[in-house]
Amino acid sequence: QVQLVESGGGSVQAGGSLRLSCVASGATLSRCYMGWFRQAPGKDREAVAAVDSNGGTAYADSVKGRFTISRENAKNTLNLQMNSLRPEDTAMYDCAACRARGGYTYWGQGTQVTVSS
Repeated sequence: QVQLVESGGGSVQAGGSLRLSCVASGATLSRCYMGWFRQAPGKDREAVAAVDSNGGTAYADSVKGRFTISRENAKNTLNLQMNSLRPEDTAMYDCAACRARGGYTYWGQGTQVTVSS
């Protein structure tokens, strides 16, 4: 059974930084497309960043230049470095792995990020 466990969330002031990590267990995900999503209260879930098996990345316009997604295949880990955080980045952040036709196959439980002004 594949499990994804996120960590690194917390509360930070605007302009600060946080680093989220997502550790996978139960399978090796080095060939999987992986991503980070977030959902703020009252809003739809949105894709934040993604990385393919070759290290190619994609970002939402709202986080370009501020967030960096990376993967450590040897550790089965997905990271999201978040700099210059803004109050509008406040949300529950989830990692997801192995994108298929119907969406991602595996999801973590989420980690809360709160940015105060």
